[in-house]
Amino acid sequence: MECAGHRERGAGRGFLAASALLCAAFTLSACGNIGRFETAAPASAISPVKPNRTVAQTPASEREHERILSSYGGAYDDPKLEALIGKTVDRLVAASDRPDQAYKVTILNSGAVNAFALPTGQLYVTRGLIALASDTSELSSVLSHEMAHVLAKHASIREDQARQAAVVTRVVTDMGNDPDLTALALAKTKLTMASFSRAQEFEADGIGVGLSAKAHFDPYGAARFLSSMERNAALKAGKTSLDPRAQDFLSSHPATPERVQNAQASARQYTSPEGGERDRETYLAAIDNIVYGEDPSEGFVRGRRFLHPKLGFTFQAPDTFTLDNTAQAVIGVREGGTQAMRFDVVRVPAEQSLGEYLNSGWMEGVEKASTEDITINGFPAASATAHGDNWQFKVYALRFGSDVYRFIFAARQKSTESERNARETVNSFRRLTLEEIQAARPLRIKVITVQPGDTVESLAHRMAGVDRPAERFRVLNGLDQHAQVKTRDRVKIVVD
Repeated sequence: MECAGHRERGAGRGFLAASALLCAAFTLSACGNIGRFETAAPASAISPVKPNRTVAQTPASEREHERILSSYGGAYDDPKLEALIGKTVDRLVAASDRPDQAYKVTILNSGAVNAFALPTGQLYVTRGLIALASDTSELSSVLSHEMAHVLAKHASIREDQARQAAVVTRVVTDMGNDPDLTALALAKTKLTMASFSRAQEFEADGIGVGLSAKAHFDPYGAARFLSSMERNAALKAGKTSLDPRAQDFLSSHPATPERVQNAQASARQYTSPEGGERDRETYLAAIDNIVYGEDPSEGFVRGRRFLHPKLGFTFQAPDTFTLDNTAQAVIGVREGGTQAMRFDVVRVPAEQSLGEYLNSGWMEGVEKASTEDITINGFPAASATAHGDNWQFKVYALRFGSDVYRFIFAARQKSTESERNARETVNSFRRLTLEEIQAARPLRIKVITVQPGDTVESLAHRMAGVDRPAERFRVLNGLDQHAQVKTRDRVKIVVD
């Protein structure tokens, strides 16, 4: 959720603007398929071409760039990674049939595993994808795949179906005339990035594998990284994300066995499975200490708790609720989809009481007689009930410092449980202690050396802040279900 410092004062307008940005149909391509390429071969192996990183800007591409930054947490500043990516792109460009085509890569500050390209040659990769890759070849496969979309001039793009926001969309639709909420509903159906067709993805895979081979990267990287992404996506199974930013490559184009097999078949045209260097050491040195998962500066979810150290508050969702920190709000949905909640910040004039705000017409169906001024953990607040065609609502507005926060709880049927869930969640809202704020550090990737006696299980036990640590350790390090670590191997773990 955006913090006050990153929006217009009195966040109603800020959230609306952010939602509008999210709703725009992007003329870019999010891919569900990537490959890995090994490190660049010596520069002498490729004809020397002076890299051109001056991408031709158009008003449309500049707007798309700003939308992307807004949707994916802005740019992630890491000189080491930028240098590695720059060298990799230069090698791929020099090996391509269009060495005159300029590319500019932006690292996005998002834990999602995603990458995409604008037709102008602007490429985007998330730090989540960078953290998942295990060597330079894997990263270069992503870049060559996106470059292939640019080179092939894939203009026919389609929008993904919005699978994951059905409950929230229904809830929002029933909330009436609040433009913020309506925009959020649209964001859920629109933001999933416009995707290339299946045929175009296969074509980009083939072009990318060939490009990597010509640049002396390992052409088998594409198939390996497709498998890694599929395994990573499987870890999220059953944990439906409502945040469009969390959409990854495989949301639209699963890495089917056919896809992996085609990537392998393409690679066989160029080299043996043992061919190509991976340059794992250089890559791991570059990603050591990269932020992993959510960036606490904009608030983050830990289990059922949401914490915002910059703004200094926290609250906890009910049992069986899954929380998602989206660009506009914190969204929660109960297992089974019969209850949902939204937490956001809104603009309320200082002279307007919270009760008056709840009855000001921003939401239809509010029972004015139900409006009540209350106090929550010392903070002035107000509550009201509302009714829609299919949902029953309990709404709270709470003043914290100079901001007003809004809790909206929706239930298919009003019940003792839904009432209790709303009440307990709101009552859990409190100020963070100084110790909690200082402890709210981002998770990071740490690269360590396997010591004698270390096992997958013992190393996974050192992981912090992640679920299913043993499985996540294997996925992060490209280890299959039965592979074991070897002494002196360099591996990634997640630490706080």
